[in-house]
Amino acid sequence: MVSYPNFKNYFRSALKVLKRAIIVFLAITILPVFSLRWISPPTTSFMLQRNFNAWWNDKKNFKIRYQWVKLSKISPHAPIAVVAAEDQKFPVHWGFDRESIEEAWVERANGIRVRGASSISQQVAKNLFLWPGRSFLRKGVEAYFTVLIELLWPKHRIVEVYLNIAEFGDGVFGIAAAGKAFFKKPPIRLTRWECALLAAVLPNPKRFRAARPSNYVLSRTAWIYKEMDRLDRAKCLKNL
Repeated sequence: MVSYPNFKNYFRSALKVLKRAIIVFLAITILPVFSLRWISPPTTSFMLQRNFNAWWNDKKNFKIRYQWVKLSKISPHAPIAVVAAEDQKFPVHWGFDRESIEEAWVERANGIRVRGASSISQQVAKNLFLWPGRSFLRKGVEAYFTVLIELLWPKHRIVEVYLNIAEFGDGVFGIAAAGKAFFKKPPIRLTRWECALLAAVLPNPKRFRAARPSNYVLSRTAWIYKEMDRLDRAKCLKNL
């Protein structure tokens, strides 16, 4: 008699393996995000990649400048500046600016150069854990980590981490390193204009320079400065 494989047992075994894989995946992703609610990250995925690329291309003079500083030691103008520049709906959304994403999809469909639609929470997820690029895989993983961050961190922690890991110049990560490199002062002493200027270079810190701002960067800084005033008057960030 010919024996046939027991597909029901195979299915059950595969289901068990899948369940275990899901549990392991959740553990190795949720635990780091949860712990970073209180622990200052010693480095980020983007910093590690920049160091590796410098080593690979034999850039011996390249050096990561990074110094963690608590939000209480950062100028109160800085959170307002990055929200004004990068994500004005940050206080009210849950990680994703739906309108900006929809507008970006319309631009892509019409063959227009796609502008950035990533929220501050998405940028934190990307910089901490992921890699550059626009693939659907990376965006999917980014969305997953964004949801975790929004669920496990308060808004003020998200801003604190963002200000500490964002790249403000070539290899200059975090507002403490940026304040020292460009203005020779600690982050708590940064003026309103200086915070707006730092926020203005965030879209492309390798091209835009806070130390020698172009006319475009200066005009963007002036726009951010005005938006900061508007957000202040509207008290949009009073709970951050």
